[in-house]
Amino acid sequence: MSSQSAEHESGQFVLPGERLGVIEEFIPDVGTYVREGVIYSGVTGRALLDFSNKRVSVYPLIQGAKVPKVGSIVLGQVSTVQTQNASLRIFKIEDKPLSGIFSGILHISDAHLRYVESMFDVCKPSDIMRAKVISEKNRTYHLSSQDKNLGVVYAFCSHCGHALELKRQSLYCSHCGRIEKRKAASDYGKVMM
Repeated sequence: MSSQSAEHESGQFVLPGERLGVIEEFIPDVGTYVREGVIYSGVTGRALLDFSNKRVSVYPLIQGAKVPKVGSIVLGQVSTVQTQNASLRIFKIEDKPLSGIFSGILHISDAHLRYVESMFDVCKPSDIMRAKVISEKNRTYHLSSQDKNLGVVYAFCSHCGHALELKRQSLYCSHCGRIEKRKAASDYGKVMM
């Protein structure tokens, strides 16, 4: 096998989502993920193509940067909400920046300890949420916001876009007077971004 068949040279700088090769020519290793038989970089770093052992890996350039793991507490922005689930773009683990672009799914059954009829009562698009990674499958992180310190930490009025204030278990817009439901974290409005 020649290095001409690989998408990148060994040592080359790669970004998350860049194609590195296919599973027929390499075994995916650290810092990679596979989608439909194609190996992609999972982090920003240097690609290492080990032709003798037929392995491909990516080593992060950012020292101390992290990737989510099961048990990690993450901070993310809600990108979409449907009746049964919401998608989040994860940008921090605890207070550390991430070394790649990660997305998470919060299912209605993992959103609250009590029964919730719709995810629209838990969060809305553009809200900032804290959640716990409970599963990792196909580079999608499955999240939970059931604990009292998990949930929405900043929310915005779905009518006028202003920041919502927590007043007795409800979120209130001081600009237009609207009251909205969310699954607010115990420290709502106090999180340092």
